[in-house]
Amino acid sequence: MTVRENVGYGLKMQSMPAAQRQARTEALLSATRLAEQAGRYPGELSGGQQQRVALARALAPNPGILLLDEPLSNLDANLRGEMRFEIRRLHDEYRNTSIYVTHDQVEAMTMADRIVVMNGGRIEQIGTPEDVYDRPGSRFVARFIGASNVLDGTNLESNRVEVAGHVLSVGQGDFAGPGKPMSVCVKTHDVELVADARTDGNNMLPGIVRSQAYLGSHRDYIVDVGQEVLIAAPASINIQPGAKVKVCFRAERCRGIVR
Repeated sequence: MTVRENVGYGLKMQSMPAAQRQARTEALLSATRLAEQAGRYPGELSGGQQQRVALARALAPNPGILLLDEPLSNLDANLRGEMRFEIRRLHDEYRNTSIYVTHDQVEAMTMADRIVVMNGGRIEQIGTPEDVYDRPGSRFVARFIGASNVLDGTNLESNRVEVAGHVLSVGQGDFAGPGKPMSVCVKTHDVELVADARTDGNNMLPGIVRSQAYLGSHRDYIVDVGQEVLIAAPASINIQPGAKVKVCFRAERCRGIVR
């Protein structure tokens, strides 16, 4: 079937009158930017165009709920980025309720109004992208949504937590109670890596650089502080493995999580 026939197939199965079917098909071809490819066959299209055909065909019958199960998994990184915005644009235009299944946190964060984070068939947390990113309710959510360090320690009192023999101040979240185990969550980009004793009143953990990777916009470091800490540091900071450093982060950027 051609692109046009594919898009209109569901409407044909619903026995929609021909004129109405044609109008709906042409509207969807225009909305998905496929009008110029309407007479072509799927095998003649790019991966992104094929995905748009599938979306148009799914939207044609005007379903009450649209289920998309990892629709971008076979596309390359650049095309996935383009299609994320395309799917969101079509959702906003047609206003269907959509359930989007993905393991890609970027897809979830950029496309969803609400995110359901699942782990082993159980719901860990439901919330807006801001909720699950800034206020993770469990260790799993903290690690899965956004690049976070989850440091295990012991709640001493109030908002003070002992981690690797050092006392940290934690500005938000939940606390287990004196003497009880808990975790401290801090995003990789909220951690500063310094080679001297300067801490400016921040939380500080001494450590040794185990590895670094240059990624263009920044460098990723793994630092051993008694537990491994991942740090996204500016690319201009170039500290070699084996160097002794201080890992610093502000209390207000830490979140307590009860284990």
